[in-house]
Amino acid sequence: MEDDAPVIYGLEFQARALTAQTAETDAIRFLVGTQSLKFDNQIHIIDFDDENNIINKNVLLHQAGEIWHIGASPADKAVLTTCYNKTSDSRVVSCAAVWRMPSDWETGSHESPDDSAHNPQALELLCRLDDSTHGNAACVLWEPMGDGKRVISLADNHALLWDLQESSTQATASSTASLEGKGQLKFTSGKWSPHHNCSQLATANDTAIRGWDLRTMSQIYCIENAHGLLVRDLDFNPNRQYYLASCGDDCKVKFWDVRNVQEPVKTLEEHSHWWSPLFLYSYIQRQVTNNN
Repeated sequence: MEDDAPVIYGLEFQARALTAQTAETDAIRFLVGTQSLKFDNQIHIIDFDDENNIINKNVLLHQAGEIWHIGASPADKAVLTTCYNKTSDSRVVSCAAVWRMPSDWETGSHESPDDSAHNPQALELLCRLDDSTHGNAACVLWEPMGDGKRVISLADNHALLWDLQESSTQATASSTASLEGKGQLKFTSGKWSPHHNCSQLATANDTAIRGWDLRTMSQIYCIENAHGLLVRDLDFNPNRQYYLASCGDDCKVKFWDVRNVQEPVKTLEEHSHWWSPLFLYSYIQRQVTNNN
């Protein structure tokens, strides 16, 4: 694989939101959300053919606004969430919503990859995850081992646990947790742990990482100054239940044992730019492979 030529996919607009579609078991598929202030934004559905080292793609319209976070349902490959910016009363507001892809989207562009970009279909809005009393949405996290009926949204200094109806057309906030401390603390990212019966959550705010017990919505650990600059993203090791990875604007990746958070287990300093979730995921997979 290392000898293969790189596969490059170009986007018409800037993009900062990327996720793997884990509910799709027959293809290697990623969803990418774009950011455009002038034109309708898009969801690019990218299939990677690892046998032929090529990419197939479809494009769907996301007309609600520029996408800052995207999440795919672990149970239904047609359902996803986005956090996006829109203008309301001359100010920018960050919102969150659950969407469904059109039922016939897969009939479009596998043979002619450029056709779907000329006449793309639009996503169907299922429900909004907005609660004006809790502020702007930063991200939405699906229960990793669940049936697609529970999500967590991080909005300003609140973490909200939502129960979705089976059709995902309605969401009810069942419990909340809040950041407490000096200043205006805000969540920037988070990750729902696949371990401990999905009862734990890790969040980032500024340079700190916090762990939460979702059964009581209470904090169980805190790593102050986990990074020298903003913590950009988090991820759990899928095979080792106590290990968490973090990446930050200090150009470092750190691995933590949440049973003892005084010092990281390992620190990587091999990059000159802030780390993206894709790089973080790649390093976790490499660590898992090495440990096995």
